[in-house]
Amino acid sequence: MTFALPPGLDRRLTPARADLAAAHLKGQVESARFVEGRPMRVELPLVPLAPSRLMNAARDSELLLGEEVTVYDEDGGFAYVQSDRDGYVGYAIAGAFRPRRGPATHRVKVARTHLYPGPSIKLPPNWAVHRNSLLTIERETSEFAVTDTGAHVIAAHLAPIGEVEKDFVAVAETYLGTPYLWAGRTTFGIDCSGLVQTAFEACGTPVPRDTDMQEKAIGTPLPFAGDVAALSRGDLVFWKGHVGIVSGPDELLHANGHHMMVVKESLSGAIARIRDKSYGEVTSVRRP
Repeated sequence: MTFALPPGLDRRLTPARADLAAAHLKGQVESARFVEGRPMRVELPLVPLAPSRLMNAARDSELLLGEEVTVYDEDGGFAYVQSDRDGYVGYAIAGAFRPRRGPATHRVKVARTHLYPGPSIKLPPNWAVHRNSLLTIERETSEFAVTDTGAHVIAAHLAPIGEVEKDFVAVAETYLGTPYLWAGRTTFGIDCSGLVQTAFEACGTPVPRDTDMQEKAIGTPLPFAGDVAALSRGDLVFWKGHVGIVSGPDELLHANGHHMMVVKESLSGAIARIRDKSYGEVTSVRRP
């Protein structure tokens, strides 16, 4: 059955299908039934989010441990969900979620850490968890924080909710050398907009997931006629389908498919290469 959203509604942000839609969309979309959805929490370290149930479908994004979602449907081993963090809608494995209990108290503030089954770093870790993952901590020892599930994590790797980083460029720089991965958000692999979103989130600033959304939402536009000397550290350079961070004079920090990793390179050189070989001209520069 074909299904098309009305003009002005974005598939990525609208929980609606021909057979089912979120209750708050009643009157805005045509659907067979409308449901309230169930508030749930991600209970696995890393959960791919895809636009369809196909196992080999290209992914849209990733969900991290502790993030909250609304689950609208479960069928055939998949859940149809919307992320509370950035509003993204898609399919994820149904077993990845549990009912919300107490609120998260801490976030992971380092690029990656481990959850141990007990209070010893010599124990084989259960999971690796990633920056901005959310945990509910019930108690702390001199070295470890203990979660509501009994997992032990290095306390120094956590920050209380509300304690944020000050420099999103410095956060993004910790991902240098990370492999490029379409839809990625972690040191296992990250894409250009995922790098921007992750760095801003660590600083307490939520931003949208994709480059076209970020280009409309972040900061204010700057006039740009090609003079890279006019740009400052922290400016965002956008192309149609790509974004990079100005990290210094004539320097661009970005996750990209040319190097297949997060790199720093000459901004003027990147502009020329991207213009000639991939995304065309710079579409805008924005200053957060």
